[in-house]
Amino acid sequence: MATNPYFVLSPSTIVSILGLLHGPDKTVPKPLEDWREATVDVVIPALNEEEYIVLCLDSLAKQTLKPNQIILVDDGSSDHTAEYATKFAQSIGLDLQVIKRDHPIGKTPTVKRQARESESDVEIILDGDTILESENYLERLVQELYQGAGIASACGVVLPMRERDRLALREDAPIKKFLTENPRVSVEVHQNWLHRFDRLITNIYRGVLYMYLQRFIYHGQMAFFGSIINPVGCAVAYRRKFVKELFDHYEPILGDDLTNSEDIFIGFALMEQGYRNIQLTDVYCRSIEPEVQNLPKQIYLWSSSFLQSCYYFDELLRSPFKGIKRYLLHRRGKPSAEETQGREKRVAQEAYRQRWGMDHTLKYGRPMGWVLFMSLVEKLFFPVALILMMILQLWEPLAVTILVETIVSLSILAIISEGQRLEMVLKGLLVTPIRYATLLFDIITTAHVAMDLWIKKDRRWRK
Repeated sequence: MATNPYFVLSPSTIVSILGLLHGPDKTVPKPLEDWREATVDVVIPALNEEEYIVLCLDSLAKQTLKPNQIILVDDGSSDHTAEYATKFAQSIGLDLQVIKRDHPIGKTPTVKRQARESESDVEIILDGDTILESENYLERLVQELYQGAGIASACGVVLPMRERDRLALREDAPIKKFLTENPRVSVEVHQNWLHRFDRLITNIYRGVLYMYLQRFIYHGQMAFFGSIINPVGCAVAYRRKFVKELFDHYEPILGDDLTNSEDIFIGFALMEQGYRNIQLTDVYCRSIEPEVQNLPKQIYLWSSSFLQSCYYFDELLRSPFKGIKRYLLHRRGKPSAEETQGREKRVAQEAYRQRWGMDHTLKYGRPMGWVLFMSLVEKLFFPVALILMMILQLWEPLAVTILVETIVSLSILAIISEGQRLEMVLKGLLVTPIRYATLLFDIITTAHVAMDLWIKKDRRWRK
């Protein structure tokens, strides 16, 4: 999810501030299709999720929008994921299809196969360790997907699942009844005090990061560009035909070895075609976060996937340089033939409308290409700058940079955290060392990806 480094004195911050000042496109959408008529499938990729799958299915059963199909893909689990899911679904009358594999093949092939095998209009990918906190989560995602023909994916706000959230879910009547009737089943994670402490620190860190990204960075991107870089893959709705088309295009070239995180690759691929990835701020889900000692691995997956996608979608990354050509074209007041044709074909009003297709990206780039380019610059430049200051023993500039950056970051957290400002500022201060450690870890990630690309020539990347 966190494709932007959490460094506040950065281009991403400037873009977000400009977006918030600019405000959203005021075009009133006039969709040609009725979202209520859309067929919806929910696909749950799961690997060893016996402690969470019952909670996930319980939250899914409460949704105001009822899917046509719910498909659990057990990707070679060594625990009781499929068994518990089947029993719980039967106990609450939930129509659940279970696909059980003998060995894991990864989440990316699962998304691809279901996009091809399904005939639905919307494919919702829901991780087995994620619960939908808002009962209208699916309904709102599908509704917003159909507000524009160019909207390809939609997700809600993601929050960490805390221990008190899990305990509250266990008291839900269907779960309580199921656990009583099946005493062998457990939805508890057996942890000692050290594991609980690690998870607490992780949830605090991820909560602060998610607050900053979703209420500030992504909010600004949505206002200015009508899109975020990529959907949050733990609970996202896709227009299925777009996902099928991108896999049909890239599989002959890359096979299943796309990147280390499928949602980032899919987000880039959709943007390259001119489509949008949107985030709603009025519906919420909660997901299990890795313990603090596993953060480096998770950050590596996200960060390396961003760099890998920048490599694959370099034409999109060059958008700022192509924007000059488009600017000059508009300055002359002579729209191109394809732009004229695009206006003639426009039947319904749609915010942030742009021409689709790779040809347009090759000629003019995409507005979101600015975000990708600046995110890459800060991912490469800021960690290097911090390390250089330490190597050169420029302690005073380093101290000033960290002090100013920390003050600005805490100020932003205070502004965007209405109702919990003091709490978020204290948490932000607490996790500052972790934040800087993850920034410096990006140097290792960048070196790793560079070695894969140009030394090992090993591009077998897949989640």
